[in-house]
Amino acid sequence: MPRLEKPNGRGTKRPKLDWKFVQRFCSIQKVLFPSWTSQSVLMFGTLLAVTLTEQLIIYQVGVLPSHFYNVLADKDYSGFRSLVGTAMVLILLNSTLKSLDQYICNQMYVNWRQTLTESLHTAYFQGRVYYTLNVLREDIDNPDQRISQDAERLCKQMSTMASRLIVSPFTLAYYTYHCFYSTGWIGPVSIFCYFVIGTIANKILMGPIVSTLFEQEKLEGDFRFKHMQIRVNAESAAFYRAGKVEHMRTNRRLQALLETQKSLINKELLLYIGVNTFDYLGGFLSYIIIAIPIFTGIYDGLTPGELSALISKNAFVCIYLINGFTQLIDLSTTLSDVAGYTHRIGQLREVMDDILRKQCDYDPASGESYDFDSDFNVHGGPVDTAFILDHLSYKSPYSDELLVEDLSLKINQGTNLLVVGNTGTGKTSLLRVLNRLWEAHSGFVQMTTCFGPRGTLFLPQKPYLTDGTLREQVIYPLKDIYPESGSVDDDRIIQFLELAGVSNLLKRTGGLDERVDWNWYDVLSPGEMQRLCFARLFYLQPKYAVLDEATSALTEEAEAQLYRTCKQLGMTLVSLGHRSSLEKYHDVQLKLCGGGQWELTKLKGERRSHTSSESSL
Repeated sequence: MPRLEKPNGRGTKRPKLDWKFVQRFCSIQKVLFPSWTSQSVLMFGTLLAVTLTEQLIIYQVGVLPSHFYNVLADKDYSGFRSLVGTAMVLILLNSTLKSLDQYICNQMYVNWRQTLTESLHTAYFQGRVYYTLNVLREDIDNPDQRISQDAERLCKQMSTMASRLIVSPFTLAYYTYHCFYSTGWIGPVSIFCYFVIGTIANKILMGPIVSTLFEQEKLEGDFRFKHMQIRVNAESAAFYRAGKVEHMRTNRRLQALLETQKSLINKELLLYIGVNTFDYLGGFLSYIIIAIPIFTGIYDGLTPGELSALISKNAFVCIYLINGFTQLIDLSTTLSDVAGYTHRIGQLREVMDDILRKQCDYDPASGESYDFDSDFNVHGGPVDTAFILDHLSYKSPYSDELLVEDLSLKINQGTNLLVVGNTGTGKTSLLRVLNRLWEAHSGFVQMTTCFGPRGTLFLPQKPYLTDGTLREQVIYPLKDIYPESGSVDDDRIIQFLELAGVSNLLKRTGGLDERVDWNWYDVLSPGEMQRLCFARLFYLQPKYAVLDEATSALTEEAEAQLYRTCKQLGMTLVSLGHRSSLEKYHDVQLKLCGGGQWELTKLKGERRSHTSSESSL
């Protein structure tokens, strides 16, 4: 696997409002609007109908004052009463439509967030993408924040813009026509020129804001991650009395975040000045446009009442047209946010697609493309060999130095393998290569069994406990893949909890299916967590169990009991460990010597060095 290096700041292209933004934004829209019959399209169409109707009502409300001028000037009492009744009906309709507009936008926000987040989840949890993103790739920050927060904020901002954007072409065309009818060509031309100048000015002012917002969101994620790190490792930090150190380092991340936020606020100040200036100038521009035909004598034949009504009507048309353009300019602040979130989510999707393409590369061992998820199988047939290693060499993704060179062997059923060696010689790395988390530097490795019950299962060095009930801990990961396995035999689970030495958890949790409101990592000791993982292993009963120092927190007596149970259940063991007491449970020992060297020894037998030919265990 090639070494993955984190790009420096000078080599990283700063996100901005450019063609890349348009491409990423359009790719996200394809996710939100997958087909013409999708729920998003139907809601969008409904919103368009509601907003158009709302604009028609607004126009009628807007021209009402001109009618009031007429009836009041003529002292028409019956006409006045009729106008008041009409005004009340129109206001009620307008209020209802405006509320319905907001309701549909909120529904679209929830629907968009669900669609976009589930799409990101699909790619994130496919194969080993989540592992590669969080462990191996350093060119993308805080994928968890991009999925959980940035996606939500993007959908929220788009929903607030939706109703104004979709109705803008119709309202601008409608009021441009009325403005031209009332003021001649000078009115629409003046307003359009005003909008063009405002758009150019805001484009210039928005440029630096997008990249600063992108950086702010990165630092937000770093700051949140630091607090999560302290929460997860609070006890370990407390044993070191590291409160002052962590306080200093957390404040350092906070200061970096706040400095970027201050920079963003300073850059937004100019944008706000520009937006507010154009808002107020718009009001004066409408009176200038109305004044031109009045001072040129076009309306000299009208009575004062008729002139007042005409001025009122023309003022509303011009002001509303200017307001339509002003709203688009006002959206520039929201657009800068949308651009920042679009770049972050778009970049995440591109990196995940890149990882997926590389994971589906041709596998020389099987002669076909490798699918990481397809290995999991609860109905695997009998297989006499678990792994075949052919001249395997591997190294860390972060180093060019080989950990193991030219290792060839077969791991067969019934022959238990113990892997030993000093720290840093590549023991856990070997398991990563076996499980296809890391790619081999040369040669290849093939897992000939299925992954799961009746196949091969791995117990990692750090026990993993998911959220959920005690039953869900024991049968993990079956329930998430095969829902029907929820109706499992309680007696078997209780038996395996007793064999693992953690039957007391039944009393502490209140039963197999009782939800707990505490974190498993906070409540269980390291030894109890390892025992619970063995109860999981006993329940799943694979043919091959790969254990990475899975008993390091237990006594030798407890270790002996667990290993004997594994053998009684018919498992072939591949163990990593430092204790000499493990030798009695294994038949062959692979010692990793560092520098690519290794030694293969039959326990109580002869030794073979790394220069040997393929070994069958």
